[in-house]
Amino acid sequence: MRRRKNKFLNPAVDNDPVSAVANLFDVAMVFAVALMIALVTRFNIAEMFTQEDFTIVKNPGKENMEIITKKGEEIIRYKSNNNAKGDGKKGKRVGTAYELDNGEIIYVPE
Repeated sequence: MRRRKNKFLNPAVDNDPVSAVANLFDVAMVFAVALMIALVTRFNIAEMFTQEDFTIVKNPGKENMEIITKKGEEIIRYKSNNNAKGDGKKGKRVGTAYELDNGEIIYVPE
């Protein structure tokens, strides 16, 4: 009498070691795409990929304030220098800034 092999209890063993590597590659690609999407949404850098010109002020009024400006293809980063207050440099008034009740700041050039 012959014994039948049960497919569910004794599955065929795949001895191909490359199949495991292919599965790991797929998992790594999904993880990399998810990480890139998370970084773009977390740091709000989607503006960097648009064609529009913009200016972003990070940490306004604080010691580590940074201004990021994009004009065309050129991106300029300016970090505030706390030494500029007392080093004898002079400047001129170029406009006035007003802060509204809702927190919006309006700059009026002179």
